[in-house]
Amino acid sequence: MLRLYLTLVLVLGASLGAAFPTDKPKKSCSLSKYRFLVPHELKAVQKMKEQFEEIMLLSDRKCNTRLFHRKWKIAELSVPDRVMLVEAELDLTTTVLELPAAPRFAETRQEPLTFLTQAREDLRACMATESPSHQPSGKLRHWLQKLQMAKETETSGCLEASAILHLFQVLNDLRCAALRQQCT
Repeated sequence: MLRLYLTLVLVLGASLGAAFPTDKPKKSCSLSKYRFLVPHELKAVQKMKEQFEEIMLLSDRKCNTRLFHRKWKIAELSVPDRVMLVEAELDLTTTVLELPAAPRFAETRQEPLTFLTQAREDLRACMATESPSHQPSGKLRHWLQKLQMAKETETSGCLEASAILHLFQVLNDLRCAALRQQCT
């Protein structure tokens, strides 16, 4: 009887183990939450941008970087190119927002930084699952090279100014990448 009981337990254990796989599920690509941004996130970004503009007025920073000025629109890119573009924009933005700042500004940028970091990670997951070997188009490749050159030659202050002052363009690009269809 004990032998039958042990055999039954082993068989049940093995079948339950097969019924509940232990492999981690593949992370899916879902950017739908970025189609319409939550109002409190937009307000936090707006507050940070306004506070940064006040700081800029008090400084004598002169920057020539025109990273976010493009002769083409994001709608002209394929969906994988859009995701790659926004991931690069968010990478720059989160990098500069992580730099040391005055205590008041550091506090103001915490919520936008958390949101933008999550969006960047979601985009990276999408690239890894949907288009791991995607090669950027000529337009995007040229812009990515321009971005890389700016990271190497511009001051961190100029990169910060460019990223923060164009945050709503980046958010619009994020929305466009999330739509996965034609956008304006």
